[in-house]
Amino acid sequence: MIFFVFNSKAFPWKRGAIMKNFLRFGYLQALSCLFPVIIFAALALSKWIAIPFLPRYDFILIVCIAAQMFMLVSKLETWDEFKVICVFHVIGLALEIFKVHMGSWAYPEEAYSKVFGVPLYSGFMYASVASYICQAWRRMDLHIYGWPKPFYKVAISGLIYLNFFTHHFTYDVRWGLKVLLFFIFFPTFVTFKVNKTVYKMPMILSFLLIGFFIWIAENITTFLGAWQYPDQQAAWSLVHLSKISSWFLLVIISIIIVAQLKRVKSSLELPREKSGVNARYKKIL
Repeated sequence: MIFFVFNSKAFPWKRGAIMKNFLRFGYLQALSCLFPVIIFAALALSKWIAIPFLPRYDFILIVCIAAQMFMLVSKLETWDEFKVICVFHVIGLALEIFKVHMGSWAYPEEAYSKVFGVPLYSGFMYASVASYICQAWRRMDLHIYGWPKPFYKVAISGLIYLNFFTHHFTYDVRWGLKVLLFFIFFPTFVTFKVNKTVYKMPMILSFLLIGFFIWIAENITTFLGAWQYPDQQAAWSLVHLSKISSWFLLVIISIIIVAQLKRVKSSLELPREKSGVNARYKKIL
């Protein structure tokens, strides 16, 4: 992970302090990834150990529901975060049903919980991305500066989601969307706190890094049989690198939705719209 210093005076130059911050950063990231890790564990367990009288996909669904309840009861996840996750569950399930219908990938095993060929647990995989974003946002005290105007962020997220459907029938405009994204989010950066030290990172880079690590997770989940791409039918193979591009775009939609819901909940303006932060923002750049 590349760190960009927000305040040079706060940067811990001593090697021990740097390692302490790095370890703390890894711990917070791992804690934020608890939901995805539970899904990995359910996939691994059900791949090598047969559950009597219960199809594998149904077992994974039960584990996901139990994990969600546990995170709420233990307060590892707030009710507001749960509401955001539900939104992603619906968005993800709709996309899954369409993509499976178009033959982009498949869920070959039988299950009682399948809807139009898609097991209901698949929505939790999208929800786990939202869970990570929400928890990392809270645990690392994220703040976004230079956030685009509402029209631009709503328009670009709508076009990205629409292109996931329309490219099957017409031109795939994802590269054009990436060019637009660069111009829209070029002045945007995110700050996060580790052990009272604040770092900053360009927003575009954060999108790309999250997309890359989701691609790594996708390789793990397809190896464990979460779903199957056409070229993985005979034997498992590495997911094509082009999928990083797809996850990059999906992450943008995810963060825009989370940021907007947080703004509605708090009824506060984003930092860029506050005069004091505006001045700080200009000074930094």
